[in-house]
Amino acid sequence: MVNYNILYKNSLLIQMKGRDRMKSRENYPYLYFFTEPNIVFVYKIEGEEYVTVSDLSEQGGWETYELHHADEFESFNHEANLPLIGRGYFVRQDDINFMAGKINRLIQSQRQKKSYSYKEKGAVHLVSSQSTAGALRFGLDRPKTVIGFHDFFSIGPLWKLDQKIGQDFRHEWLNENINAEQDEYEFENNFSKTLLEIEDIPEFVPIFIWTANNGNEQTGLRFMLHFLREKDNDIFLINTTEFHRQSIDYKDEKLYSSMLHPQELKLLLEQALSAQPLSYQERNQFQKEWQHLAQSKEVLRLWKNGRVTCVPEDYFDALILKTIDHLHKEQQNKDFIRTGKVIAETMQQMDELVGDFYIEYRIRHLIYNGFLELKGIPRSMRHYRVKLREK
Repeated sequence: MVNYNILYKNSLLIQMKGRDRMKSRENYPYLYFFTEPNIVFVYKIEGEEYVTVSDLSEQGGWETYELHHADEFESFNHEANLPLIGRGYFVRQDDINFMAGKINRLIQSQRQKKSYSYKEKGAVHLVSSQSTAGALRFGLDRPKTVIGFHDFFSIGPLWKLDQKIGQDFRHEWLNENINAEQDEYEFENNFSKTLLEIEDIPEFVPIFIWTANNGNEQTGLRFMLHFLREKDNDIFLINTTEFHRQSIDYKDEKLYSSMLHPQELKLLLEQALSAQPLSYQERNQFQKEWQHLAQSKEVLRLWKNGRVTCVPEDYFDALILKTIDHLHKEQQNKDFIRTGKVIAETMQQMDELVGDFYIEYRIRHLIYNGFLELKGIPRSMRHYRVKLREK
């Protein structure tokens, strides 16, 4: 099934063709996108922030024009033409994804020309999740720049993730297996946007990478250091698990950086300012560990014995079944249980959290393999219930 978004809302809706028919031209701050039947979409860049498919679908900064012949596109200038009025278009998501990539590359080139000022934005803080990024943006004093991935590095394949082929492989797995309730290209867009932001970091800016003792953040740490391997910036590592234990005596082994209060993150940064940056040897060791991880197509990683360790995909299946059995025993009559409740109860029993989306993915596999019965439609954890299948 092909997904479509309304790019330009109005009365007449025309379905556009595939991406192989789309061409583009730059006329900064405008980009022109040409597709059959002789339609030109004009997008105006009005800032220095990168965009996603969702941004382009929701923004109204588009105009459309119609050409007499396709060969007019090479000399087309929107200022010499009148935009179409009273028309709108359904545009394939892969076309909008193509547009987002072109727009972001032009934004990046203009950032470089204008010497996008990180001096005014302060030190750069890199994190493995948007929840942690939000806490840092709120808790840390200005100026600062916070860059966070919209991802969960403990799940999904990492094979060749620093290359387009590996990113496509990972995003395909996530789209096919994880019910994240977002547009098809949202994973890919946000990931690419974050990599562009990291590429833009100038050499003189100190970089702080925030991590904790869990598979997600430790995997993200290694990927970020691999991606930063060509940069000579001072890089400081803030392990929230270790710093928090030392300063606040926190003993929870399930600690994620996002669990800390913004004021606690601010306190940890103040302590980290007196630390030494990572040495060349330390950075090199992390990069070697990443190279090992990036050779694997395993989809589940945990933090075990001080290392990121790949474990079998069904690692938590037995715990899920045990949890459902326990919930059944609390019922008067064995009945279907909300999937969200199963996930919450299962995660309370886990030594390390891997995210509710992954547990929901494994519940669906247990349904498909005949261990569980289903009531509802498994399009998200809110839409169905489960119970143990009678033997």
